[in-house]
Amino acid sequence: MSNTKTPPKKGKPESRYRATLNLPTTGFPMKANLVQNEPASIKRWQKMGLYAKLRDLGKDRPRFTFHDGPPYANGSIHLGHVLNKTLKDLVVRSRTMMGFDTPFVPGWDCHGLPIEHRVVSDLVESGKIDKIKSLDDDARKSAIRNECKKYAEKQVKLQAGELERLMTLADYAEPYLTMAPSFEGAALDALAALVEQGLVFRALKPVHWSIANETALAEAELEYQDREDLSVYVDFEAADAAAVYAAFGIDEAARAERDLGQTPSFMIWTTTPWTLPANLAIAVNTRFEYSLVQVDGNVTVLATELLERVTKTATADRVEVLATAKGGALAGLRYRHPFITEAPTPLGDPDADTSTCYTVVEAEYVTLEDGTGLVHTAPGHGADDFQTGKRVGLPVYCPCATTERTTPPSPTGSAASTSGPPTSRSPSGSARAGTFTTTTGSPTATRTTGAARLL
Repeated sequence: MSNTKTPPKKGKPESRYRATLNLPTTGFPMKANLVQNEPASIKRWQKMGLYAKLRDLGKDRPRFTFHDGPPYANGSIHLGHVLNKTLKDLVVRSRTMMGFDTPFVPGWDCHGLPIEHRVVSDLVESGKIDKIKSLDDDARKSAIRNECKKYAEKQVKLQAGELERLMTLADYAEPYLTMAPSFEGAALDALAALVEQGLVFRALKPVHWSIANETALAEAELEYQDREDLSVYVDFEAADAAAVYAAFGIDEAARAERDLGQTPSFMIWTTTPWTLPANLAIAVNTRFEYSLVQVDGNVTVLATELLERVTKTATADRVEVLATAKGGALAGLRYRHPFITEAPTPLGDPDADTSTCYTVVEAEYVTLEDGTGLVHTAPGHGADDFQTGKRVGLPVYCPCATTERTTPPSPTGSAASTSGPPTSRSPSGSARAGTFTTTTGSPTATRTTGAARLL
């Protein structure tokens, strides 16, 4: 065995450049230690009145005001709040450091279905709802409003504390609340000013509608789900057969020569047959080519590119293209509704001009992805339809009550989302509805009929 000792390793020589560097120093610790530092920092800010001090320092500076879009006062904050409030805090603080006076008043939306749903659920679980139900109508509404107010106040305090724990800086001691009388009064003053200037009017438009709650819904309150739905192909008979043939370049002599005595129809396809009672127009695209086609003895109009797909779906035995024309040639042609014989009476406007109803119109949203290239248009049941109707002067018509039940002249009493067109009339009748049906997948918005409402 050797007694030779291993010589110690030489230490790493100190860099000769270290003494030449001017390194910054900081009082911040190397570790965050949030468990200890977060509550201590918040307590220190509150004790020193940091927000008030910053406002006082900036009183003579130019002002930068960031208006806080209020979240619902409902439940604890989530990642959406974290992102939203952190970004707002970043913007406001950066402007403070740039020399601006930066008031930032947080707010909460204290009205709406989320709060009402939660309050009613809590009342049911606690058994308090039975006592409220025994009250008269006015007292019952007042009691529920008071419960909603107390719940909202509690949630504001909860969320304000959680937002402070994100180390955001705002006037959490004096937030604005939409249920505060001062806020409601200011909103009424602003509305009154708009009314006095003639900027407020009342009219119909389609809105997302909650059937259960009988109230309008915001887009964010909708949840879409895919489901298998019944779709229908429907023939709308032309009001002037000669005009339709002429649009395709077939005059009376040619009709007689080719023995075309049938009245043509316009074939549409829809996944929402319950909106057919509200149909006021059929939309075509001027860029597409359309065919006048004879299908098993019936003459109808549909997009040339979709002809094979539609006739195959209909299991047609004999198909003959009689003529073709661009969509622009069809605009202005008139048709008859398949099963509504009375003129529509728009809600709230019985004297509305209905002379433009049941006309073929032009619209760019018509595509060749599905259907027939002719789109059933109901201005009272959809945003695109509404804009088209507004452009061509159609009334906004919606034969649906707030409970989703249909009203005259449509088939009454049934749920609008499940009622469809009646079956075909006799061959000599004035229209052929429900020519054939298919089943298709479609995204469906829950809790809404999408119907027009006077709000």
